Amino acid sequence: MSDSLLTRTCHLAQTFLRSVNDRPVRATATAAELASALGGTLPDDPEDPHNVIEHLAAAAESGLLASQGPRYFGFVIGGSTPSAMAADWLVSAWDQNAALHVMSPAIAAIEDVTARWLLELLGLPRDASVGFVTGATMANVTALAAARHEMLRRVGWDVEAKGLQGAPLIRVLAGAEAHSSIRQAARLVGLGAGTIVPIDADDQGRMGPDALGAALAGTSDPTIVCAQAGNVNTGACDPLGNLAAIAHGHGAWLHVDGAFGLWAAAASGRRHLLAGIDLADSWATDCHKWLNVPYDSGVVVVAHPAAHRASMSQTAAYLIRATDEQRDGMDWTPEASRRARGVPIYAALRTFGRSGIDALIERCCRAASHMASILDREAGVTILNEVVLNQVLARFGLPDGTNVSPAVIEYVQAEGVCWAGGTRWNGEPAMRISVSNWKTTDEDIDRSAASILRCFRSIAGEDIGL
Repeated sequence: MSDSLLTRTCHLAQTFLRSVNDRPVRATATAAELASALGGTLPDDPEDPHNVIEHLAAAAESGLLASQGPRYFGFVIGGSTPSAMAADWLVSAWDQNAALHVMSPAIAAIEDVTARWLLELLGLPRDASVGFVTGATMANVTALAAARHEMLRRVGWDVEAKGLQGAPLIRVLAGAEAHSSIRQAARLVGLGAGTIVPIDADDQGRMGPDALGAALAGTSDPTIVCAQAGNVNTGACDPLGNLAAIAHGHGAWLHVDGAFGLWAAAASGRRHLLAGIDLADSWATDCHKWLNVPYDSGVVVVAHPAAHRASMSQTAAYLIRATDEQRDGMDWTPEASRRARGVPIYAALRTFGRSGIDALIERCCRAASHMASILDREAGVTILNEVVLNQVLARFGLPDGTNVSPAVIEYVQAEGVCWAGGTRWNGEPAMRISVSNWKTTDEDIDRSAASILRCFRSIAGEDIGL
């Protein structure tokens, strides 16, 4: 291994990181330009690794977004903290397979400790099982696989041995505003996205307990109910305690998709939004959001470890396992060969501590409220949601009622001071602003709000120059 190659790569990475706070948040190259710079024919002969890395960094530069920076508000994306990023570099250098304890006792121990810390921090059952997966989508897939196993086991069907052909019907109920990853998870575990029964939600996207009770009444089919902690548009959380009582009263499994909202449980001023979270049967979250660690950092938690392990574990003659119940990571995830993705999470938890995570979440929520208050003072701007967490939904309208939100989003992205994305809410386009980055300050919010309003005023005044 060339020390000079690693040193130069570190320098290139640091150069990019130093630019993140001040560079335009948008990418500046087109898809065609990037394909031309990076493409060409596959070389016949080996190339000097130094040249490869230099070319890669230079050619990709104009296609990189400053999503690591403090004014990227798209898709609930955090930016990696220094300690989490450094830990991730160690993961690559160590090159450990986190599948079995015997493959890396150190990684197994790190995962054990990290799992325990997460359960304590998020207020989840201490005897729950924890899997470190690629992201919240795969956490939902894993949780629904465990739920599928358990609900069919209760009616005498071994789905791991027999599959779903001929199995009793499983009903899946989800709020009308459930995240799209719930549909994907239902597809991947063979339950079908089109069979999900939508449950009416209120104007903030919260599932209605009465509607759930009505949907569960009069049926004895095995049932999985999918709730959410943190609606991806509004940030609203389902009334989890009520939903748990209703679901369990009908013998159903309650899963909570908490991709970002589950972290509210770690904030003293927000955890009341998740009252009853510990009563669910499974949970999914993503640490690259509010914990601000690198990607490949989803977490699935299951209150029924036997069902979790039965749905995930693999056996083979060559898979040598410990005999004293040491942690084998592949028992809790859909893959065997896998990155030691618990390591950056461990580093972030130690670096922040309880109080630091509490402060981070509260700071992001206050920043979102600050953004909403600035925008809401502008004639023609309507804030569509109750800003309870880190999400802001804004509608931009002309005096004649025309919704110009898509045009405002386009101008904002082109100006490059900040980056906000679009969505649809109650049938209309809106701007969605997600504040999740550990670096975001009040000054960043002020600069970003000024850019958003400047672009809106340009459109309202028919001055399309930026």
